[in-house]
Amino acid sequence: MPSDWIWLGIVVLVALIFDYINGFHDTANAIATSVSTKALSPQRAVMVAAVLNFVGALSGTAVASTVGKGIVLPQDITQEVVVAGLLGAICWNLITWLSGIPSSSSHALIGGIVGAAVAGFGFGSLIWEGLEKIILVLIISPVVGLISGYVIMSILFFVFRRGSPMRVNEIFRRLQVFSACTMSFSHGSNDAQKSMGIITMALVSGGVLTEFHVPLWVILSCATAMALGTAAGGWRIIKTMGGKIFKLEPINGFAADLNSSLVILTASHLGMPVSTTHVVSTSIMGVGTAKRIKAVRWGTARSIVMAWILTIPLSAVISAFLYKIIMLIV
Repeated sequence: MPSDWIWLGIVVLVALIFDYINGFHDTANAIATSVSTKALSPQRAVMVAAVLNFVGALSGTAVASTVGKGIVLPQDITQEVVVAGLLGAICWNLITWLSGIPSSSSHALIGGIVGAAVAGFGFGSLIWEGLEKIILVLIISPVVGLISGYVIMSILFFVFRRGSPMRVNEIFRRLQVFSACTMSFSHGSNDAQKSMGIITMALVSGGVLTEFHVPLWVILSCATAMALGTAAGGWRIIKTMGGKIFKLEPINGFAADLNSSLVILTASHLGMPVSTTHVVSTSIMGVGTAKRIKAVRWGTARSIVMAWILTIPLSAVISAFLYKIIMLIV
């Protein structure tokens, strides 16, 4: 049976792999709109996203604390549970990435940890109050993204209603560089912290830390892993987000990115883990609806929503299965 230190090493490695995959899986969140409207070239957009994902990941640890302390009872957080949970989330991310479906890495991680913990210690191992709060925020945030995206786009349409469409698009194509930067920063501020929380959870469980606080090396490692993953790109999902939901013009892309970043940054400040994928997708839907309801390709939207619904239960089942396999091996 591996020693405690080997298990900790495995946890850190798998968590950083998850962070890397999260980076290229969710690259589309930050740059799909600016790439599809040609505000930025794909290569430049990816590098901007990578740098600002890294900077955003250094902005705080409130989300990490929520994830690390609010899901499973401390005495039931074993290294096997953490590894199985991470592996289940990774499997689901790869399945949806290969399919070009923008699913939620956050949902996959929550589902993975829950599935592994239940497989090992039963439903009594879950912190229901914390879990309900996390899931509630994950559900509410896309609704907020949809409504506020509609409102922001409606305001922009009103303000620029007399402007030349060519001139307006040229202005917002330039402004999209700014909105892509804010979106990339906000993505790093929320998503990278989830892996920080998982690693710190394992460090507390393994006795390396006596209380929950995220060490600097964990922050830097997770920030770097996400930035490298982002630099690798996620072109399959970029195609879906950038054009298959709604045909974006620069003014639409700016509105969607600005709205998404405001929602995500607010959640990060409050220590709430949200799905950046959900927020961006529903922001695009809201922006499209402001133009006209039929402008949104609701068939694609339904496929995305179905993936959202399935993510937590299926990643939980995968992680539970992997937990049983790990326990048979060790």
